[in-house]
Amino acid sequence: MSNGQPFTAIVLAGDRVSDDPVARAAGVPCKALVPVGGVPMVLRVLGALAEAEEIGDRVLCGPAWHAVEANDELHNLSASGQVKWIEARETPSSSVYAVMQSLPQEHPVLLVTADHALLHARLVDYFCSEARMRDADVVVGLAAYDLVAATYPEMRRTVLKFRDGGICGCNLYAFLTVRGRSLVEFWGQVEGLRKKPIQLISKLGWVPALGFFFGWLSLRQALARLSRRLDISIEVVMLPFPEAALDVDTVSDWDLAQRIAGGK
Repeated sequence: MSNGQPFTAIVLAGDRVSDDPVARAAGVPCKALVPVGGVPMVLRVLGALAEAEEIGDRVLCGPAWHAVEANDELHNLSASGQVKWIEARETPSSSVYAVMQSLPQEHPVLLVTADHALLHARLVDYFCSEARMRDADVVVGLAAYDLVAATYPEMRRTVLKFRDGGICGCNLYAFLTVRGRSLVEFWGQVEGLRKKPIQLISKLGWVPALGFFFGWLSLRQALARLSRRLDISIEVVMLPFPEAALDVDTVSDWDLAQRIAGGK
C-alpha cells in the first residue's frame, strides 16, 4: 500500500524511569547509551538504519540533551543534521505523535526503540520491504516463539499465545498510511491502562480480549477483529531473525545481548 518513498525512521530513546537499572549497571547516564559490543545501543540502532536501503530520514526522540552531549558521536550526528533529535515527550505515544505531525503524509514511518541492540540493516530492509507488500495501514513485526526459544533458550520474553502458536513482539512497527498514523492516538488512550485491565479490555473489545486470553483465536482472527474494532487494517510480518525479539529491558537482557554481539 505504501508508495516508493523511503521510510522515515523514528527511534524512541527516552528513559521510562528516572533511574534505569540497566543504565546504572553500565555506569552511563541513560539506557540508550548502554554499550553492547563496545557500542552504545542507540548508535547501533542508528547505524543499522543508516545502512538500510529502505530508510531515509532518521529522527531520534530522546535521550535528554545532556546525555546526547555526553557522547561525541551521537552529538555530532545531531549537530550535523544526519539525525534529527527532538526532546522526548511525557510518554512514548506522545513522542511519536509529535514527530508524525511534522512528517509529510505520503512518507511511510518505521518505529523502533533505541534498546533494539541487535538490530541490523538486513533485518530492517526485510521488515520494511515485506511491510510494503501488505495491504494494510499498519504492519507489526513479530517472531515465532519456537524460533526464538530454539535459538536463544535463555532469552526471557513475553509470549503472546494464540491458537496457532506463540509469538514474541519485536518492537518494529510500520505506519504505511495516514489512516494508520491514527493508531498512535489510540495508543495514547490505552498507554496508561496497563494496570486497569477492565478499562483496557473495554477499549479493545471484550470478545477479542477474552478470545486472546483463553487462546481461542488464531493470530489471523485476532488481527481481523482488532482491525474491525479500530477501523484500521493491521497486518504482521513474521521475522526469520530470532534476535529481533531481544530488547534490553533488564540486566540479564544486556548480558545476553553482549554475548550474542560477541559471537558467544
